[in-house]
Amino acid sequence: MRCSLFLLAAVPALAGAATFQVTGTDAAPWNKIFASVGMESSTTAPDILVAGPQASAELTAGPNQILVLEGMGPLARRLGFTQKQTSVSVRQICDAHAPNMQIFWELPLDVSEVQVPAGYQVFATEKWKHAPVLAGKLAPEGAVLWMATPPGPGGFERYPYLIHALVDLGLSLPLGSGNLWAFFDSSYRIRADVDYLARRWRQSGVGILHVAAWHNVEPDPIQDAYLKSLIEACHRNAILVYAWLELPHVSEKFWADHPAWREKTAADQDAQLDWRKLMNLQNPDCHREVARQIGALLQRFDWDGVNVAELYFESLEGASNPARFTPMNDDVRQAFKRAEGFDPRLLFDPSSSYSADKNAAALRKFLDYRAALASRMQADWLDVIDRLKVSKPYLDVVLTHIDDRFEPGIRDALGADVARSLPLIQARKSTLLVEDPATLWNLGPERYGKIAAKYRELTPDRSQIAVDINVVERYQDVYPTKKQTGVELLELVHQAAASFARVALYFENSLEKQDLALLPAAASTATVTRKNSNELQLDAPEPTRVAWNGPVAMDGKPWPLRNDRFVTAPPGAHTLAPASLAPALTISDFNGDLHSAAATTQGVELAYSSRSRAVALLGSPVSSIEIDGRPFWKPGPGAASSVLLPSGQHVATFKR
Repeated sequence: MRCSLFLLAAVPALAGAATFQVTGTDAAPWNKIFASVGMESSTTAPDILVAGPQASAELTAGPNQILVLEGMGPLARRLGFTQKQTSVSVRQICDAHAPNMQIFWELPLDVSEVQVPAGYQVFATEKWKHAPVLAGKLAPEGAVLWMATPPGPGGFERYPYLIHALVDLGLSLPLGSGNLWAFFDSSYRIRADVDYLARRWRQSGVGILHVAAWHNVEPDPIQDAYLKSLIEACHRNAILVYAWLELPHVSEKFWADHPAWREKTAADQDAQLDWRKLMNLQNPDCHREVARQIGALLQRFDWDGVNVAELYFESLEGASNPARFTPMNDDVRQAFKRAEGFDPRLLFDPSSSYSADKNAAALRKFLDYRAALASRMQADWLDVIDRLKVSKPYLDVVLTHIDDRFEPGIRDALGADVARSLPLIQARKSTLLVEDPATLWNLGPERYGKIAAKYRELTPDRSQIAVDINVVERYQDVYPTKKQTGVELLELVHQAAASFARVALYFENSLEKQDLALLPAAASTATVTRKNSNELQLDAPEPTRVAWNGPVAMDGKPWPLRNDRFVTAPPGAHTLAPASLAPALTISDFNGDLHSAAATTQGVELAYSSRSRAVALLGSPVSSIEIDGRPFWKPGPGAASSVLLPSGQHVATFKR
C-alpha cells in the first residue's frame, strides 16, 4: 500500500539557524540528531526549541524559531491538536519525503490517534490506518513540528526524515563540506546526463569521484566517449576523478579471453565470486598483460588519481567455505608447497592429515602465508602505478582496505592485514581508505570513533586515513530502514567525518535523493556562532562552505572565494561580515586544501596544497594564472571556466 502524502512548498530558509534547546524531555537523542548536521545546544534564543509533553501551554515559537512538540500535552492542545479516544499500534510508518521507503519501528508502540489542526502538513502517518505521527506548520509567528512520540534513543529509530521536515519548515544549515568522496559505476547510470550528475554531486559536497574503471580496460568507442565526457563534466564542476580498480578482477572481456589465467577456489572452480571474476595475478604472463592494460587505461584518460581497492582474497566466510576460498591457483599452490612442504589443497581434503578440520597448525601456516601474499600483491601493484606516474606525476593513490583492527577475524577470512598495508601508503604520502566490514553495518554511528581509535594505535597521523561508508541494504535485521538514510545516514557521515580525515560514500547511486542536500552539513565538523547582527565567528578544522549571499569580508578584508550560495573559508578561526563591494575577481569554487586567499589590485592570490591536481572554478574572467610566480595558464578561444592546478603546495595568482 502506497502513501498518498505530499510535501510543503519550498520556503525561504531561516538565516543562520544553528542552535537548539531541549526542555521537558530526554535531550540525549536530540543532541545526536542536531549534532549530525552541525547544530549546537544553546539557551540564548535557540533557533529550534524542543518541548516534551508537559511543556507549559504558554510556550511559543518566535518569528525565527521552530517549536518541536513531543506527544500530546497542554501546549499541543493549545495549538489545536485533539486527542481521540482510539489508539493505533505503530509498527510501520510512511513518510512523505520517501513514500516508497519501508520504515519499520523495531518495537511497536501504542499511540493515541490525534486530530491535526487545519493548516498543518502531515509528513508521516502510520502505514495502514494513516494516523498522523509527524506534522508541521510554517507561520509568520513561528514554525511548529509535532511528533507523536520521542525520536528514539539514537535519534533515528522512529522518524528517519525528521531533519528533512525541519528543513521544510525553514531550518537553515549554514555550514557544509565540499570534501566528500563517492564511488560511481556507470553500469548503474546508463544514458545518464553527465553534466546533470556532476552538478548534483558537487552540490552534495563531493570533491572526488572514484569511477569504476574496469568497464574501460579494453578500448571501446562508446564506453570511452562516455568516460571522457564524465571526467570533463566533473572537472567543470570542481570534482576530481580517480580510476577505481578492483584487482584481481580485471574486466569481463579479460576473464573471457584468458580462461587459463583464472583464479581457482579451494573447490577447484573458477573464482567467479559475486560480480568479481578473479584472475591469477601470481602468474607471470597474466601479471605482465594486466600491468600493460592497466597502464594503457591510466594513460588513455585524464585521471587525477588511482584507487587500488580490495586487493586481497575471498571470502568473508574464510576457509569454512571452500567454494569461495581463494587463492588456489597452481602458482600459489606450488610456491606454498616449496615453502611449507605440502599442497594447500590438502587443507580441504578430509582424508588428508593436513585437513583443516584435523590440523589447525597447517591451516594457520596457509592463512599467514595468504595474508603476507596479499600484502606483497598490494606493494607490487602500487609499484606498478608508481612507474606509470613518470608521465603523470600528479596521480594520487588510494588503497581501499577492509578493516581488520576493529574486526580482527577479517585477516583470516580475506588475508587482509592493514598493519602491513599502512606503511605502503605512508611511504607514498597517499591515503588508506578503511572499509568497515559488512559484519559491522548494523552497529551505530559511534563505531567510527572506535574504529579510528584502533588506527591511532598504528599511527597518530590521521591525515592519511579515510573511511568508507557502505550505503547499501544490510543483511542484518536493522531498523528503521534496511539501507542507511535520513538521520541515521547523517549521524554516520558526521561521526565518520569527526573521526577520519576524509569520508567516502559507496556508492552515489545508492544514496536517496532526499538525503543529498543534507550531506555537506553532515560532513562538516566546523562550528559557527553569531557575534552580532552582522558578523559570524567561524572555527573550521578544514576548508568549509559557509552559506552566504552577497559580498563578504573575511577577517576584515574582502574575500574572493565565493559564489551566490556560499563562501569557501580556509581552516582556522575567522570572522565573516558583509562587505560593501565584491572583489573585481572571484573564484566561485575550489576543491584543493585551501590555506589562504587574498584579493589584490591585480586579482587573487590563493595558497593551497593538493595530493592530486586541484580544480578552481573562475567566478569572473581571468587574463592569466601564475603558479609560484611563473606563467601557468592563459585563456584561449572558448576557454572553460574551470582550471586544473598542479599537485603539491603552491601559490596560484589569478590576474585580471
